[in-house]
This record gives sequence, C-alpha cells and structure tokens, in this order.
Amino acid sequence: MKQADVLIAGAGPAGLSAAIYVQRSGKKAIVLEGNTYGGQIINTPEVENYPGIQKISGFDFATALYGQAAGLGAEVVFDRGIGVEKTAGGFILKGASGEEYAGSALIIATGARNRHLGISGEDELLGRGISYCATCDGAFFKGKEVAVQGGGNTALEDAMFLSQYCSHVYLIHRREGFRGEPGQLEALRKKENVTFLLNRTVTELEGAEKLTGVVMTDTRTGEKTSLPVSGLFVAIGQEPDAGVFREMVSVDEKGYIIADESCRTSEPGIFAAGDVRTKEVRQLATAASDGAVAALAAVKHITEMESAS
Repeated sequence: MKQADVLIAGAGPAGLSAAIYVQRSGKKAIVLEGNTYGGQIINTPEVENYPGIQKISGFDFATALYGQAAGLGAEVVFDRGIGVEKTAGGFILKGASGEEYAGSALIIATGARNRHLGISGEDELLGRGISYCATCDGAFFKGKEVAVQGGGNTALEDAMFLSQYCSHVYLIHRREGFRGEPGQLEALRKKENVTFLLNRTVTELEGAEKLTGVVMTDTRTGEKTSLPVSGLFVAIGQEPDAGVFREMVSVDEKGYIIADESCRTSEPGIFAAGDVRTKEVRQLATAASDGAVAALAAVKHITEMESAS
C-alpha cells in the first residue's frame, strides 16, 4: 500500500495546484489520475484569462503545472479511484489497478465531464460525427460543414476553433442570448463562415454508419428542420465527476460536492476543490485557488490530528 499525508483525486489544475501546496508545506502528496494530467484545460488552444500569463496553450499550461508539482516531489499515479474507505488514521483509496493508497487527508479534485444531449444515436455515432472536443477532433472535419450546440464559452471557443478548419460552422443555441464572454461572441460574429441558429436545439441525429445531419427543433414553435452536417460538437455544459466519492460526502441536487470556501466537505478530513464542488464560478483561476485552499486546509487538519494524538 502506498502511503502519503494527503491523497488527491484528480490531476487537473485544482489537483496539481493542491499537490504543489501540500509539498511546499512539508507534507507528501499522491495524486491519482484516471486519464491524463491537466483536466479539460489541456484541450483549450489558448488561455488568455489566467492572471500573470498573457497567453498560453492549455497543453503548455498543464504540462508546466504537472512539472512543477512533480519537481516538488508530488507523486502522480495514473490510476483511477474506484473505492474509498475511512480508517482510524484517515482514508484509503482503491485504484482500478488493484493498488491501494493511504493518506491522513483526502482532496477530491475530479472535476466535471461534458454533458451529453441524451438523444437516440448519440452514443452510437460518437467518433463517427459526434464529438465533445473540438480541439481533439476538429482537424478530421477540414473543409466540411459542422455544427456546434451550446451557448457558453466552450461553445464559442469550439466554433472559433472549427472556423479555421471547416468550410462552414453552424452555432446552434436554444436561446437568443449567450452565456459566453461578449468579446469572444463579437469576434465570432465577424467570421464569414459562421452562422448563428438561435432558439433551436438538436433533437435528432441523421445517419447510420456516420453522421449526415441533425434535426433541430425550434424552442418557441416546435417546428423541426433538418441541417446537413458532417460533424456535431456538443458543448452544452458539464456535470460533476464525483464518482465513488458521493458515498462519503454530501452532494447537492446536481451531484456537486457540497463544500464551502474553505473547501471543507461534510466529512472531516475530506476536501473538495475545483469544478467538482459547489461554487458560482468555474474557471482556471478559481480551480487553482481551490487547490491552494484545500491543500492548506488538509495540512492544517493533519497538524491538528497529530497534536491531538
């Protein structure tokens, strides 16, 4: 069994920031990650809203953060937590690999995952026209017509990115107004190969072996129209990836882990940081902030435990 002072589930910006602060506090951190380090930011072409950095790719930012945490001695293990157990001295995380990890405190920084449309054929056409990551799959649609469903920053970023490769991009949004940043929206409106289709939502998919088009339903009239496209990029928000940790801590009605600004959860010794916790603003800067706060709270918890024993 691998031992650490603080176990951290998730190697996104919140988890890696937590690891940095744990190590700088003189404690040992083990970070478990089921996929790759960096979280969702790794798929963002350009980060322009992180304080002190004018512009950087999400991949470069994540790689630098990973290198910083590892350089301070944090151990990043590519293993997915499939079980958690409370012990007299803290917690044990059970990995999908069969390995077990023990720590005096636990930070949950597993983030959020892309929400699906939930319509027929969506799973079957994944990778055959349906995508949730424009930067991952956009190059496969070079010279083709595609659609993006969504109205937040991710949808706007996806449409802008795709406009560089695709012959035409249709941005489908269920309302008139957008949640995304106004500056980004205005830049997108200036693109000649981008068309806004408002007050519509994708309700059906066309094509058997691969996507050939989508059916949109007007949210005001109920009228249905078909749109021939080769690709549909879904960017309709996220849902928390709390997984097995829901068994240990309280969550809200949407499944986000309930934690205050100190990142403390309902279970003493367990902290939640980043997009997985209840909060108003989910941004790169707030994820890093959560990581620092959770790490210092976890170290304080361990110190108090040691003093009491």
